Amino acid sequence: MKQAKQNPSRVLELSGSYWQTCALHAGVKLDIFTLIGNRQLTNERIAQSLKGDERGVATLLNALAAMNLLVKKGEKYSNTSESKTFLSKDAPHYVGHIIMHHHHLMASWADLDRAVQAGSPVRASSMHSTEERRESFLLGMFNLAMNLAPQLVTQIDLSNRYRLLDLGGGPGTYAIHFCLNNPRLKATVFDLPTTRPFAQNTIEKFNLADRIEFLEGNYIQDDVPGFFDAVWLSHILHAEGPEDCRKIIRKAVSALKPGGMIMIHDFIMNNEMDGPLFPALFSLNMLLATSEGRSYSEKQITDMLLEVGVTDIRRIPFQGPNDSAVITGVVR
Repeated sequence: MKQAKQNPSRVLELSGSYWQTCALHAGVKLDIFTLIGNRQLTNERIAQSLKGDERGVATLLNALAAMNLLVKKGEKYSNTSESKTFLSKDAPHYVGHIIMHHHHLMASWADLDRAVQAGSPVRASSMHSTEERRESFLLGMFNLAMNLAPQLVTQIDLSNRYRLLDLGGGPGTYAIHFCLNNPRLKATVFDLPTTRPFAQNTIEKFNLADRIEFLEGNYIQDDVPGFFDAVWLSHILHAEGPEDCRKIIRKAVSALKPGGMIMIHDFIMNNEMDGPLFPALFSLNMLLATSEGRSYSEKQITDMLLEVGVTDIRRIPFQGPNDSAVITGVVR
């Protein structure tokens, strides 16, 4: 049987896919989607508003239309339903902040070969970078969590829990939605001092200042005061190496009462460590920014929980964007 002739189209598509990424980032950075809003605008009008060159703006608008992020009719451009929902700052589900966070990571990805050879980071952590980059990261995490948390919290039963610890909880988005879904629940968000203003502002917007407190601390270096019925660890293990992950889990478990529940939310690899795609790529992202951070497999996380006496370990039937998942267990 004659073997089908191979061609490099998939490899070349992968190689050039960053062109679309850069076009999207430029559209968000220039705030084109917010500018257009619900209107139909000409290139001339958009270029005037941006104080930009008409040829340059038209070239970007046409590319965004080819990417199905804008609709072009005659000489006018309008948003698609998708871009109006997620790329306009006027929309409640805006994700532009996380896109700008991705934009800030791009230079380091160009040095991936150097990071692979050295096995060490080539960029600073977003939390220890410039104010602009830290804001994009925090607001981006908030945007993503605001889209995900309302769905996720309904799949975890905390109806008989009264005190929740959101360890490394940033703005407290998950603590907020767990409390909204469980009227008797109170929560403590434990994170670095730099996140306090954003967290307190967010908590106050949801009128939950009487039920959610913020405690300053470093979850690797500091002890967590108090005892809780449940502890939530969302996207913090991937920033650390195995030993620090064990330390974090041990610290979280020690803050739980008997019968308390630990919940770990992260991008989880399969046990062969060759997929899914996003957690595998995200592990590279951690190589670029941390000395030991990586994505972990379900077995690796389960083994860490077993080491500290957690039982009833299971992966709940939930799959978030980019293959995020939740593993839960109970302390006896």
